[in-house]
Amino acid sequence: MDKPMNLQQIIEKLNLTILTEPRDFSSISPTGGYTSDLLSCVMAGAKTHYLWITLQAHMNIVAVAALLDVAAVIITEDAQPDQATIDKANQQGVVLLSTPRPSFEIDGKLWEMGIHQA
Repeated sequence: MDKPMNLQQIIEKLNLTILTEPRDFSSISPTGGYTSDLLSCVMAGAKTHYLWITLQAHMNIVAVAALLDVAAVIITEDAQPDQATIDKANQQGVVLLSTPRPSFEIDGKLWEMGIHQA
């Protein structure tokens, strides 16, 4: 089986925009993925080190992402968090990424790259 992709490879392959402070993304290895815009569903279904795909871009995504210790949040459909949300994500060590693509497309691309639900 191929070696799992690290976050740096995923960012490059999907041409994601990094919204938070740079770090060694090659040292982050997502173990799965979860897509939902409903925070209660994310808290119940996502796991530590997962990628969370959502079109939500408000401050509460940072709290949920930090609570679950997700690998990164990929914000889709060109939704953009405000600066306070980005600042909070930096304080909490949460990686925020963005893309103009819809969640469904990102899900499919991640699945093709081997990122599945564990």
